[in-house]
Formats: sequence, C-alpha cells, structure tokens
Amino acid sequence: MADLVIILGWIGLYAPMALGAVGSIVGCAVSGQAAIGAMLDTESGYGRYVGVSAMPSSQVIYGIVIMFTLNRPIDVENAAGIFAIGVLAGLALLFSAVYQGQCCASAIHAAKAKPEIFGLSIAPAAIVEGFAVFAFIFALVISAGIPQAAV
Repeated sequence: MADLVIILGWIGLYAPMALGAVGSIVGCAVSGQAAIGAMLDTESGYGRYVGVSAMPSSQVIYGIVIMFTLNRPIDVENAAGIFAIGVLAGLALLFSAVYQGQCCASAIHAAKAKPEIFGLSIAPAAIVEGFAVFAFIFALVISAGIPQAAV
C-alpha cells in the first residue's frame, strides 16, 4: 500500500506540467486554426492573430512552476498532498487552456469581421487566464504546507 501512495505522489508531482501542456496544445491548436483561417480572409492583422493564438501557452509555464514547487523527496507522509495539489491544479490548467483557446478562436473570428473590436474581443480569453492564475497561486500557497520527507 505504501508503494501505491508513493506512486500517486510521483504522479501528482508531474501532473501540473503534463496536464497544463495537454491543455496548451489543444488551446493553441484551436486558436491557431482560427488564426490561419483569418489570414486567408484578410489582408492585414496577421501578427495580432498569431499573438492571440499563443495565449493558451501560458498554462504549461504555470504547470512547470508548480511542478518545481512540489518537487521534494516523496514519502508516505507527503505523497497524498502532492497528488491532490498536482492533479487538481493540473486539471484546472488543462481546462482553462482548452477554453481559452476557444475564446481566442472566437476573438479572431470577431476581429476578422470587425477589426475595431479586437481589444474587446480578447477580454473573455483574459478572464479565463485569470482562473488559471488563481489555480496557480493557490497551488503555490497550499504546497508550502506539505511536509518535507524525513531523511
């Protein structure tokens, strides 16, 4: 049983980075496809479309920082805490990246048809980013309470 708990701790250690990366991949792919479609239909604004399509990539950076914050020797005492924080923060990063990608795709479509609303159109994507930041900060704060493994 102790081995299973330690394995879960290792999963929790790498979950924020892995799940954040999966979400960023999906989010950037969705918004990137919208950006390419917009480039075919317009004669300008290419840089804005590409920039907005990269917004979901920030979740993998948050996941890497959380992973390094959780990084410590894993034992039975701290494995459950590392698992819970890592997996839950990773899932929050995954979903926020996917939905942010969808918001970015919508913003690109809207800006393509009506360029003067570009700034307003990315506001929903920024709001979704805020939820990723909340998960990131909570994971950092809560991880400070996880005990270090006895050496």
